[in-house]
Amino acid sequence: MQSETFTPLQTERLILRPWRDADVEPFAALNADPVVMEHFPAIQTRAETEAVMTRIREEMTKHGFSWFAVEVPDVAPFIGFIGLWAPNFDAPFTSIQDPIVEVGWRLAKEFWGKGYATEGARECLRFGFEDLGLKEIVSFTTTTNTPSQKVMQRLGMTHDPADDFDHPKVAKGHRLERHVLYRMRRENWQEGEDLPI
Repeated sequence: MQSETFTPLQTERLILRPWRDADVEPFAALNADPVVMEHFPAIQTRAETEAVMTRIREEMTKHGFSWFAVEVPDVAPFIGFIGLWAPNFDAPFTSIQDPIVEVGWRLAKEFWGKGYATEGARECLRFGFEDLGLKEIVSFTTTTNTPSQKVMQRLGMTHDPADDFDHPKVAKGHRLERHVLYRMRRENWQEGEDLPI
């Protein structure tokens, strides 16, 4: 599936769509913000952001899903990304199922606290289970990132401490090395309008 022909996903307030060249400026600003990148090892340069955008588009072409650019109609043409991704590192949970797919998000800080991450991620779960036929979707973050963990909990994902892991792409002993893993299986997923945002 080419990203150019992908039909955007839509929620009550959001459009999750393929990336546009115009997204690079706000995406680079987001990735250079130390507050947004607090739970990542480093901020990203403009060149690194451009490389990430290229990879995102390649993943869309390869898998039919990726990190989707997020637009809030009549508010902002780009606020960050929410989507599905196939992790490319070795960890206990990645060797169990092929492919393993995660749901994740990264939004500009001025759009935090509005429920956008939960709303968009819930639509990505629906897309993954109903349209892609995935059996399980995971999500993970650093042990320090409690806001994202709360989103995972609001989505109805479950956490078993036995699943927590040291991220192999983070340096040994780094404060962000340890990660928590949340899971959602298709049979446990439900699309509910009354679920909290």
